[in-house]
Order: sequence, then C-alpha cells, then structure tokens
Amino acid sequence: MENFIKNTDIKDLVNIIDNIYDEIVIWDDNYTILYANKACGRHYGLAQDELIGKTLDYFIGTEKYWTPSSVPYVYKEKRSVIQNQKTLLGIDLETISVPILDEENNVKYVVQSCRDEFSFLSQKLAPIESNYDEKFEEITDLIYKSPNMKKVVKLANKISSYDVPCMILGETGTGKSLLAKYIHGISNRKDKPFISINMASINPTLIESELFGYKKGSFTGASSDGKKGLFEMANGGTLFLDEIGELPMDLQAKFLHVLQEKEYTPIGSVTPIKLDIRIICATNCDLKQMIEVHKFREDLYHRLNVFELNIPPLRERIQDIQILTAHFLNVFNRKYSRNCRFSDEAMDLLMKYSWKGNIRELSNIVERSILMMEEEYIKATNLPPRFFTLDKVTGCKMDGSLSDAIEDVKKNMIINAYKEHKTTRKIADALDISQSQACRLIRQYVDND
Repeated sequence: MENFIKNTDIKDLVNIIDNIYDEIVIWDDNYTILYANKACGRHYGLAQDELIGKTLDYFIGTEKYWTPSSVPYVYKEKRSVIQNQKTLLGIDLETISVPILDEENNVKYVVQSCRDEFSFLSQKLAPIESNYDEKFEEITDLIYKSPNMKKVVKLANKISSYDVPCMILGETGTGKSLLAKYIHGISNRKDKPFISINMASINPTLIESELFGYKKGSFTGASSDGKKGLFEMANGGTLFLDEIGELPMDLQAKFLHVLQEKEYTPIGSVTPIKLDIRIICATNCDLKQMIEVHKFREDLYHRLNVFELNIPPLRERIQDIQILTAHFLNVFNRKYSRNCRFSDEAMDLLMKYSWKGNIRELSNIVERSILMMEEEYIKATNLPPRFFTLDKVTGCKMDGSLSDAIEDVKKNMIINAYKEHKTTRKIADALDISQSQACRLIRQYVDND
C-alpha cells in the first residue's frame, strides 16, 4: 500500500477513482459535494463539474435527483448505512454511506458508493462464469495466516487421506474441534457423518451408553426403544472425541478393543457390529503425565496417537489475530446489524494481549465490544480492564499513559524481532508489516536505543 501511494501520482489516483463503475461521492460537513466520479453522469445525467461544489439541498429540492438521502443521518449518528435509492432517471441504486471521523471523533466527510441493482448491471456488464474451487467452501471457517498454523494445516492435509486415528493437542479455545471438522471435510469420508462429543460434558456413568448404545430393556431406566450409540451414528464417517482424557479408566480397555477389532457390541447385546469409522481425539491435558499416574492407558495412548497435531496458542501466532478479528467483526456485525470497527490503538492492544482463552476469548471480546458500543469505532478505552494489567501485555510498563504503554509494547516487539531475525525482510514477515515500516521502526527503536 505504501509503495503504491509513493509511486502513484495523485492525478493517476483520481483517474482510477474517476473510472470506477460504481458511483463515488465525497461530502463535507456542510453537505457539499467535494468530489464525484464519472458514474454520476450515468445515474443523474450530470457531468462531474455540475455536481462538485453544490449542496445537498440542490439535489433533493425541487428536482429530486435522487430520493431519499442518507447524508444527514450519517452525520448525526456517526455510523455507516446502506439504503435503496431511486434517481431522477428511474435507476434503482444501493448506496452505502460511510462516515470519516476526525481526531475529535466528529464526522469530517461522508463517502458514498452507489451501485446499480444487479439486474441492471447484468445488462450493462459482461458476466463471467462462476468457476470457483468447490474445496474453498469447505475450508473458509479455518482462518489463519501465521507460518506455524500453516505447518499444522499442511500436516492435516497430508494425514486426511489416511484412515488412521489422530490426536489434536492444544490449549482450550485454540480450535481443536474446528480442525477435526476440517480433516473430515477434506477426507474421503466427507459425505458421511461427522459426530462430535465432548467427553467432559457427559456424566461418567453415562459415557458407555452414549458411545456403545443399548438394546431395549438392557438396564433399569433404559428407553423401551433402545438407543443408538455414537459409534453407530458415526459409522462410515468420523467420530471426534474431545477431552479424551476424561474417558474413565474402566472404559478405556473396551474402547481399545473397538479400535483394534473394528467392531463394538451395544449394551445388552451379544452380537458384535462391524465398524467402519475414523477416530479423531483432542485434549488439552498432558496424557503422558496421566499415564505416569495411572489415569490413562499407555496402550490406548499409542493407538490413538498415530498422528499428532499440536495447535499453537494464539499468543504464538500473532499474525492470526488481525485476520481472526476481522472475521469475528464480520460475523457479529452481521448478526447484530452493526458496522463496528476497532481503532488502531485498540487493535494494537488486541495484538499484544496474551489471549489465555485463545480464539474463543477473542470471539467473546469482539462480540462484547460490538454489543456495548453505540458508535462504530471501538477504542482502546472500550476494552475490558484486563487488557491493561501487567501480565496480559508482555513487556508493558504500568506507569504513564495508555499511549506510552502501547509505545513500550511496540518497542519491545521490534527489538525482540530484530534480535531473532536480523534482516528487515524477515522482521516484516514475522510482524506482518511492510519492509519499509520495518526499516523505519528499526531506526526508531533499535538504532537509537
């Protein structure tokens, strides 16, 4: 972006915007048009110089070049809106109006983009065939860009074609169940059931009947119709057992038998049922330590751990924070009909936070911020108090102002990145910034330190 702006003449930039097919209009706080591109001629029959410099009253007065107008509302409410409009020429438009705020949080400009309805566009513009990769739909929920997550996904892609058990390790909230679903979705079993169960959420006395099912009348309190177990429900597909460390010891031997013999027997039955299934397990516990204290069978551990995937915590994949934040903003803005964004200072804090709750905590923070905010911009001061405690932000001094604290964190990140990577290119890649930014920050924090 910096290189583009640096190497692009302002006239070239204006020429680019002039020729965008959608209408672009910029208003000032006097409701006066500062800029309009050539598309306005198609919508209103007016040349650019016939719009620029004129006020809103001119266009929505007697002539009514379009109706209704959202500009006054955006200035008053300080929020983006979308609105259907009709022009003097009978053209239906979808108009998005976005406020641009100044340093005092007042609306300085309103930028509008106005698009013809699709049926009109399809007559004017040549459509192209939609020939996207069908696999793309399957993987869009797995959002990442960090090198260490790329390694995890690369290994997941490799093992997805092998019908053997795998173990997913990681802290709470890192996305273990999502990765299990991803593996199933790209495997040969993708058209078969994916059954997921959290072992910690089931009463230990009920786990056996949940897994194996039972025949009618098998025990006191059993359903008169019997019950399908998870093995039967997942047959042909994938069974994902989250928190596998919670499986009681007395059932571990029975589970091991299922894995070895590829068959199971429902409670109350004497007839084994053949099983064609893939097992994926996950845990945030140290199973090796549990083996040492005789809480987990070593033979079962080795049977389940043919392949091991270790999802790093969010604090070790900083490059993913920004893209995940954008994802959750889209999800919750859509859910609550909002258009909130984080300020640069708030994003700085999100990037430096320790995220002990990982992706789940990030999701909760974004949702909470959207629900609590009346304005569109979520500022650093709108974040919960825990974002400003010493143990949550690495290397941050607690005395001084918030801007000093953010500056201190930024300095520590640059110094640590310089010690580890040495070159500006590698530092830029590690911190997901441009190389020119890396050079400037090294001069600022390293050379002058």
